[in-house]
Amino acid sequence: MEFIKMHGTGNDFIFLLDLDDKYIGQESNLAKKLCHRRFGIGADGIVLVRKSAVADVKMVIVNSDGSGANMCGNAIRCFGKYVFENNIIDKEIITVETGDGVKELELKIDSEGKVETVKVYMGEISFDGSLIPLKNKEKLIDEDIVVNGKNYRASSILVGVPHTVIFVDDENYDVTEGKYIEKYELFEKGTNVNFVKVIDNENILVRTWERGAGATYSCGTGCSASVVICNKLNLTKDKVNVRVPGGQLRIELEGTSIYMIGDAEFICSGKAY
Repeated sequence: MEFIKMHGTGNDFIFLLDLDDKYIGQESNLAKKLCHRRFGIGADGIVLVRKSAVADVKMVIVNSDGSGANMCGNAIRCFGKYVFENNIIDKEIITVETGDGVKELELKIDSEGKVETVKVYMGEISFDGSLIPLKNKEKLIDEDIVVNGKNYRASSILVGVPHTVIFVDDENYDVTEGKYIEKYELFEKGTNVNFVKVIDNENILVRTWERGAGATYSCGTGCSASVVICNKLNLTKDKVNVRVPGGQLRIELEGTSIYMIGDAEFICSGKAY
């Protein structure tokens, strides 16, 4: 099969064109095989490009462990660049069907006809414990939880997928602690975990442990969730620069809506056997 590998601030994905649905039913096994960093191509997940009956095009995301993901901010920026520069969609404003509904992308095109940045409507936010979902809890905002005998001050939110935000003082915090928090009994379907250091009211640092992928260089929904929580706790304004190990994103809040702005890059293309 032919593939293209891309990354959004270091969060990398293998793209497969699947307009004729030939990979339906194989997604999980393909992801586990292709994403292995020793015996495969290596990536945080695969993205399949499919036809949509409700939008311009459909995006299907599968994590490296074979589990599905409704939405991924870095993947959808790469997706926008992919479909535009590969002449699948010839528009600067694109609608994309995802597991979290239809998302709108606004592409900024440079003088050479290449996608410079992508602005993504990330959707509505929810603190509802039944949607995250939390076990027997209406919400989790700035509360203590104890995992593996260690205390964490945590807040949880749904931004297409569940995210938990924990504030830290050290930007080199051991993000692998997220693997225990991810599977903590309070989170009925697991959670992504974001360790956040606030620099000032317009700048934060975020390191993310992703459910199904582990520690990643960037997580778009995680950055979005982190800014929402920071803003709710009056730690930042509603327009924030977010630095991650793989680069920087811009998150803007408008009421209950979230917008993410960032770039996306091609890495390579080839054939997988």
